[in-house]
Amino acid sequence: MKSHVKAVVIGGGVVGCSVLYHLAKAGWTDIMLIERSELTSGSSWHAAGGFHTLNGDPNVAKLQAYTVQLYKEIEELSGQSCSLHLTGGVMMADTPERMDFLRLAHAKGRYLGMDTELITPSEAKAMFPLMDEKNFVGAMWDPVEGHLDPSGTTIAYSKAAKKLGAEIVLRNRVVDLTQQPDGTWNVVTEQGTVHAEHVVNCGGLWAREIGRMVGIELPVLAMEHMYLLTEPMPEVEEFNKSTGREMIGVLDFKGEIYTRQERNGILLGTYEKACKPWSPVNTPWDFGHELLQPDIDRIAPSLEIGFKHFPGIEKAGIKQIINGPFTFALDGNPLVGPVQGLTNFWCACAVMAGFSQGGGVGLALSNWMVHGDPGFDVWGMDVARFGEWATLRYTNAKVRENYSRRFSIRFPNEELPAARPAQTTPLYDTMLANNAVMGDSWGLETPLWFAPKGTEPKDIVSFHRSNDFGPIGEEVRATREKVGVTEIANFAKYEVSGSGAEDFLNRLMTNRMPKTGRIVLTPMVNEFGKLIGDFTIAKTGEDRFMIWGSSAAQKYHMRWFEKHLPKDRSVRIHRFDQTLVGLSIAGPKSRDLLQKLVDVDVSTKAFRFMDFREMAVGGAPCMVNRITYTGDLGYEIWMAPAYQRLVYKAIKEAGEEFGIVDFGMRALLSMRLEKNFPTWFRELRPIYGPFEGSMDRFIKLEKNDFIGREASAKEHTEGPKLRRVSFIVDAIDADVMGDEPIWAKVSKDFGTVEKPHGYGAPRFDEAGKEVRGSKAAEGASAVRGIVDGEWRVVGWVTSGGYAHYVQKSMAQGYVPAALAEDESAGLFEIEILGHRRPARINIEPPFDPSGEKMRT
Repeated sequence: MKSHVKAVVIGGGVVGCSVLYHLAKAGWTDIMLIERSELTSGSSWHAAGGFHTLNGDPNVAKLQAYTVQLYKEIEELSGQSCSLHLTGGVMMADTPERMDFLRLAHAKGRYLGMDTELITPSEAKAMFPLMDEKNFVGAMWDPVEGHLDPSGTTIAYSKAAKKLGAEIVLRNRVVDLTQQPDGTWNVVTEQGTVHAEHVVNCGGLWAREIGRMVGIELPVLAMEHMYLLTEPMPEVEEFNKSTGREMIGVLDFKGEIYTRQERNGILLGTYEKACKPWSPVNTPWDFGHELLQPDIDRIAPSLEIGFKHFPGIEKAGIKQIINGPFTFALDGNPLVGPVQGLTNFWCACAVMAGFSQGGGVGLALSNWMVHGDPGFDVWGMDVARFGEWATLRYTNAKVRENYSRRFSIRFPNEELPAARPAQTTPLYDTMLANNAVMGDSWGLETPLWFAPKGTEPKDIVSFHRSNDFGPIGEEVRATREKVGVTEIANFAKYEVSGSGAEDFLNRLMTNRMPKTGRIVLTPMVNEFGKLIGDFTIAKTGEDRFMIWGSSAAQKYHMRWFEKHLPKDRSVRIHRFDQTLVGLSIAGPKSRDLLQKLVDVDVSTKAFRFMDFREMAVGGAPCMVNRITYTGDLGYEIWMAPAYQRLVYKAIKEAGEEFGIVDFGMRALLSMRLEKNFPTWFRELRPIYGPFEGSMDRFIKLEKNDFIGREASAKEHTEGPKLRRVSFIVDAIDADVMGDEPIWAKVSKDFGTVEKPHGYGAPRFDEAGKEVRGSKAAEGASAVRGIVDGEWRVVGWVTSGGYAHYVQKSMAQGYVPAALAEDESAGLFEIEILGHRRPARINIEPPFDPSGEKMRT
């Protein structure tokens, strides 16, 4: 065993071996994988071995597609078979709501280049005759699904890595990790100490224990997971013989089960409601190639439905029940990337779907380590997406909830209850008393909307407009015409101070820093010129700045800030989190309201748009920004939590004469649509350049050599390939939710618009509904009767909803730059729940396009 290497990968499961392979492929050959036992000694060896490309996050889905494509590569390099069975698979819907979910997934597949197809239950039965099609209303076919040999695949990764120069050390447990003053690591093992520049935690079942060695508690929990194997079935053998094909994989939402062929029988697995954590506090180091005691009673409800839906399986004998632990994060996606607060300590763990995601995780992490950027939008997997509130008990409750809902639909207006409330502001009880429907915003309870008095404050979950539609409209109208107040504690808040603060921020941000008492809006880009932040910055005094941003990105942004801090300690950064809370008042009467609460002049001239002041509001010391996300006249008021109740009470009492209303986050997001304002992690993400994001006026290329300036200047000179645009959509009773494809009628010689790889244009009838059976090869030449052009997927929706004051359904998304200024009717359509609806680009915001109201 070497004593010095560039990187140590801890853990020899499929993820650790994938990371090792991708690092070696990227050119890092002085690397070592250390495994406590044998390869696949954790969860990999007993996995069901299924793989698929679909994921709720389309960016994760792209990495899953890469994983599936990778297997032939590692087979050829390693000489080791993965036993790949590319059978295809179907998702079965038993209700109209689940069919709507499949329509959404099918639509996402359009711009991801996936060749999915909506089919009938009878067509699904033809590929899996063990089912009773009468239990279902529809299905979605995905040809890129299948299964493989878990152990063989892991060995293939490891052999490929060793051929590229990597080293693997087995039967050698890591017992401690200590960091040196220069940021390098001592990896203390049973066989000695290895000095490494980088450490990667691919510990799987032991990822928590590895994390604890460096003082962190990773939000990961192992769950018992069961699947059964049947005896050989004559029906399976007959199907194989008559068709020459293997049976497909099937996912049944209602039964919470998945099935596939295994030899001459069937494998059937469940994600049961009565789920059970395994070793919820500590994972024993001596656990290895062992299984857990099966508990057939726990999965009996799922089996009962499964046998009803698939009566052919009920008659089969059960050969074996496998019960083994798998690790999950709170939302089911992996934990990948550098850990904030530590130097060169990386995670690649909680990869529950290791054979769907392991290759993509390895690629993204190796890119990140070698090149400084994952090369993909991996926010859905970034370890920084969870905060300190994700404690051990919170994690255990949330993972159980996620596991039990693995095959449940998550509606766009659905808030999940486990482990809540975790964080609350002083106004929590007041908001509940005001009939607020609360939502979870990065672990914080936040008012979403306010139900009318006498009605239950509860969402009726739906893909269509629901019971919040009317009340949100009232909140918006009252705010736009009078004045409203909302809680904004869920913003991120930072203070940057010190003699080097202004130079530091000028180096990080694309806009110039403000003068004392003034505010600027500014994006932040990485060295590749991609958007990694969007902030409000106020200069509050000499060498002191306040920054506000996205709450969900707090650790993500702190990681970037800390990476670029000057070594001379001339800059200090403080993250407030919930030690600073806020309220926003907005609307034409908001100035009159504020003036009643303060003892200073807040007239237009005395307190201008984009001014910052420290003042007492209602008798409490506060910081006040003259700015709001509503795009109307308004103010953000920030205070210590001890003063929030006092300030809120003063606002409500003083606002009574103006007809003040409470409004929630959904009303705020509705109003931002009317101003074409983008949101972070929807419109503004690390896959877009600042000019693609239509942030032109905030990019000061001439100011200094900020990080990413060269790449941003190149984008500006060459012109962005894409552009963020705002649409008005001819919707009916459902609005966009995000990730819907944008269609355009473009001439055939419009070379800059390309079809997503591997997918053609499906056929639609005159009502705009897809004609079933239009596979890619058939649909490629189908143009729906258009002579001089054809309909193509040219972009995707990032977010949207109903803009209540202008009474329009709106969407934001990205289209080719050459189309971004064409406001013609009839050029665009956006697919909503299987129907294509006319859409038109709206360059000027429909509310107050001149911006006069917020500047008044």
